[in-house]
Amino acid sequence: MTYASDSTPELVERAYAAARQIGFPLTADDPGHGRGSACLPWVGRFLAMLAAGCHQGRIAELGTGAGIGAAWMSGAMPADCTLITTEIDPIRAAAAKELLAADPRVAVLAGDAVELISACGPFDLIFADSGVRDGETFGALVGLLRPGGRIVMDDVTPAALVPAHSPLRARDVKREMFADDARLAWTEVVLPDLENSLLVGTRR
Repeated sequence: MTYASDSTPELVERAYAAARQIGFPLTADDPGHGRGSACLPWVGRFLAMLAAGCHQGRIAELGTGAGIGAAWMSGAMPADCTLITTEIDPIRAAAAKELLAADPRVAVLAGDAVELISACGPFDLIFADSGVRDGETFGALVGLLRPGGRIVMDDVTPAALVPAHSPLRARDVKREMFADDARLAWTEVVLPDLENSLLVGTRR
């Protein structure tokens, strides 16, 4: 059965096309995944749902890629909301900037994500998709959230699917960062494909 929520917005389709044009991997199975990969469809739908509630708000994305996640969020966010998305790779940043150029609410910035957004907060939503793996940087991002603001990370394997021999059984840095920050109430959201999860935290 197909539901309306299964449809893909036109801007997101254009973002997929832009990703293909510059050779940016669409999934973890595509060649070149070591350079990162695109926002998965169910991740995009989840981000769009959160962005839709950011009235008079501000959203930050770390790791624009070709602009797929930004396309999901900008297409859903209210007219009075703004989105700042950052990408360290100049080719990807240029592709995303061209894709999103018609929307004055969206700024695509090229460079180090944390440096670029540090003076732009506070934020209602942060999608940290740039490979943050240390507590200090993660803590700085949480500090940029408004009370009630949310931070989201993807590329998480559901706990039930982590192999018995995996080092993630002993220590999972992403989950550890969320669990160790007392400013957050957080949970894991398993996506409908049952193969991927998100970590979502709300600033108290």
